[in-house]
Amino acid sequence: MALQCRFGGTTIQSLKMATFPISSSSSRFIFRTLPKTLNLALFSRHTPPKAPPFSVLIRALSAQAVAAAPAAEISDKQVVKPQWKAAVDFKWIRDNKEAVAANIKNRNSNANLNLVLELYDKMVNLQKEVERLRGERNNVANKMKGKLEPSERQKLVEEGKNLKEALTTLEEDLLNLRDELQLEAQCIPNMTHPDVPIGGEDSSKLRNMVGSPLSFDFPVKDHLQIGKELDLFDFDAAAEVSGSKFYYLKNEAVMLEMALVNWTLTEVRKKGFTPLTTPEIVRSSVVEKCGFQPRGENTQVYSVEDSDQCLIGTAEIPVGGIHMDSIVSESSLPIKYVAFSHCFRTEAGAAGTATRGLYRVHQFSKVEMFILCKPEESDMYHEELIKIEEDLFSSLGLHFKTLDMATGDLGAPAYRKFDVEAWMPGLERYGEISSASNCTDYQSRRLGIRYRPSETPSTTSKKGKTNQAATKFVHTLNATACAVPRMLVCLLENFQQEDGSVIIPEPLRPFMGGIEAIYPKSR
Repeated sequence: MALQCRFGGTTIQSLKMATFPISSSSSRFIFRTLPKTLNLALFSRHTPPKAPPFSVLIRALSAQAVAAAPAAEISDKQVVKPQWKAAVDFKWIRDNKEAVAANIKNRNSNANLNLVLELYDKMVNLQKEVERLRGERNNVANKMKGKLEPSERQKLVEEGKNLKEALTTLEEDLLNLRDELQLEAQCIPNMTHPDVPIGGEDSSKLRNMVGSPLSFDFPVKDHLQIGKELDLFDFDAAAEVSGSKFYYLKNEAVMLEMALVNWTLTEVRKKGFTPLTTPEIVRSSVVEKCGFQPRGENTQVYSVEDSDQCLIGTAEIPVGGIHMDSIVSESSLPIKYVAFSHCFRTEAGAAGTATRGLYRVHQFSKVEMFILCKPEESDMYHEELIKIEEDLFSSLGLHFKTLDMATGDLGAPAYRKFDVEAWMPGLERYGEISSASNCTDYQSRRLGIRYRPSETPSTTSKKGKTNQAATKFVHTLNATACAVPRMLVCLLENFQQEDGSVIIPEPLRPFMGGIEAIYPKSR
């Protein structure tokens, strides 16, 4: 139910949850859904390498096919027209159906491959029938150009009329069939790197272990208790103002957030990344093209009611849209961005001590890395992204492990995903603080981002002009450089002292005006 009201002439427009299947999330930072609708208010002025040996497996989603089936087999049901169309290679899916079926099963996807194959075959057959009738219509038209007896001409007129009516019906059926095929095929997840372990989250493989847990000779507090004693945040007031899982940061916690963001941006920029701030409201179609489903049963996306807009759950979405529907030059690749944004997610997870406080919240600040590159380079840049993350967290003195996530934990866009889990002594567990995903061409085929190879073409047109090389889809990668709330959890819990203070890691001190520690206010 929408809530609309005015304060001082300013319209406030309500937000409602859109739906988002958990299995489609590209990161485990997309959490479980709220048990009931959560409404928020929003001011209306915010308007809306050489290809590797397994390269064949990452072509599951490519150029749109042209084909169909006999009219008698077309369903009369109303077909929903897709709002956008991914460049799906239907023929490749058909020719590699065993690999695609195994991939769908391994990833616990709900995609219906059999239906996609059935619709594709129907479309191929219907396209042939449409082309046959068009040929007959053209033959009739050519015959009528000659000198004919009136009776013969009338016969051809009737034949042409019948062909036109039949074609109109078949062409409409073909369009509907293409739309249905497109919608079903877009549910198929990306293919998977051959080294990714098969199974659920528990099957994920350890890549790296950095440091060891700090030892304490005093009772360890969790970040909630530390924050309360140091007057760093206020959940109670935020619950009254906004609802559960919102918070106010106070005093040194505010400075610590800013320090984390500015330090991270400074360090990542040294690696050749262009800093960005992004829109935090985007069109729902862009959310979908990036592999998220803003309207479904179990959404993690806040959508703006009575509009086609959503609040972002990650800067990956608006950054992915920057080059939408464009051809970038090969010489500009790789394009590297590091973006700061606020993120909004509808649910912060199940109840329990592991989700208390800042660990799972509805709104938070995050610094996200995003790369567009040539296909043969995406594995290399995936390694670069996880190395940047590991270097950042190591320099802060954190103990963490890096995991190669199993197929069951991959969202639809990810070809491979590495997660970083840091030790949180107050929670007495490892908690995810970052992830890095190689999405290959899954997003670029939806967003329409291509590049034109610069190699000299070997063909020449009839007019003597050299033909340009065919465009190719870029590969996209994303990685979290700093998710602020979880970094605050790590810093407060790992660097707490017996006297109640918290030591600030040395790299952050210049960004906090030289503050070396946070002390109880009575000190």
